[in-house]
Amino acid sequence: MAFLVGKSIESKCLEQNGTKMPRHKSRETLQLRADTENQGEQKVVAGYKTKERLLREVAEIYSWIEQQLSIGAEPAGQCSACGECCDFDAFEHRLFVTVPELMYLAANLNVEKLEPMLASRCPYNIDGKCSVYEWRFAGCRIFCCRTDADFQSSLSEAALDKLKAICLKFEIPYLYTDLASALNDPVAV
Repeated sequence: MAFLVGKSIESKCLEQNGTKMPRHKSRETLQLRADTENQGEQKVVAGYKTKERLLREVAEIYSWIEQQLSIGAEPAGQCSACGECCDFDAFEHRLFVTVPELMYLAANLNVEKLEPMLASRCPYNIDGKCSVYEWRFAGCRIFCCRTDADFQSSLSEAALDKLKAICLKFEIPYLYTDLASALNDPVAV
């Protein structure tokens, strides 16, 4: 996916037969890389396993958010699923997302490219309902128009810390950008 391109960090790389490889790769992967006939296939397999772990960790963060919302049910408020907050201009707010969240949504929708945001309404809000509810972003999970702002803010900060940790662990850029920019210009993300 285009939005996954990032700069490699030289000090965190090993060189194997002229190929730079992150230090965190397993010894088994290093040995497989030495076999040039299988090199292309092994890159795909290693990338797939890493992506699966990353997606699993995003799902764990989303589960953690849901757990926090159920524990703090009173300050969290109760969403009526009206879809009004999905029209960002009308509701006078913005939704910000991270690269792991975009990867998670794209993987679960099984698409290479996410829908562009052509208006102020989220492209996944169809007929006033979220068509990606199960895979929605952390901000969508946390925000409720009838919530305690302090509760929402502290939960958002904690979730972002967890998403930042994923970026560091998987060596992908940590970018926190508004949804329209992320969907309309994925290369910039």
